[in-house]
Amino acid sequence: MPYFSSDSLRFLRGLARNNHKTWFEAHRDDYQQHVKEPIGELVEELAIRMQGFAPEMTGDPRRSVFRIHRDVRFSRDKSPYKTHAACWFYHRAGEGKVGREAEGGSAGFYFHLEPGGSMVGGGLWMPPRRDLNRLRAAIARDLSRFERAARDPRLRKRFGELSEEGMLKRLPRGYPCGHPAERWLKHQSFTVGRSLKDAEVTRAKLPAELARDFQLMLPLVRWINRELGFDA
Repeated sequence: MPYFSSDSLRFLRGLARNNHKTWFEAHRDDYQQHVKEPIGELVEELAIRMQGFAPEMTGDPRRSVFRIHRDVRFSRDKSPYKTHAACWFYHRAGEGKVGREAEGGSAGFYFHLEPGGSMVGGGLWMPPRRDLNRLRAAIARDLSRFERAARDPRLRKRFGELSEEGMLKRLPRGYPCGHPAERWLKHQSFTVGRSLKDAEVTRAKLPAELARDFQLMLPLVRWINRELGFDA
């Protein structure tokens, strides 16, 4: 049986049109049944599957599934709810957090459920400055090793090149113009990913497809984690 269905996507579409507490509370049972519980179960299955090819990685419904509530403290958009569901798989020794504030966070795998906008990804997104500097130093020190992970032909065939989201226009301070690793040193994230159609996320074989993608991204994830001090 698939984890997600047309009901899962219907709920998220409805939430996008009615992003307020009254509507959400009236449809809370739909959220629990068609979104929250299925994504938690998907995390558990993928955590089991990863033991066969990436035993250092893990997922936990309590820590891996992102909250549906938005942090609106510093946003002009005061809509209280996210209109997607997502989960994150991380190194067992890591903190399970992502982004600029994720001190102690690791590279990992990501799944995003959204009508017309679902996707799977992996790597490290917008790490704290200290971790970003460590990765840049590792790239400058051994470019060929990094490129073996980031430009593996199978990875590129499935996902294309590393995402250029937030990429700098100039080299970071301390690296001369014309540096052999110039293109990579401008990155502030090290991620790859691909879009998923609605029909893909509502199939029973979704976990197998995600596990396959995770395996293809694993060399990049492991390169990042080793440079951050996490053992494979």
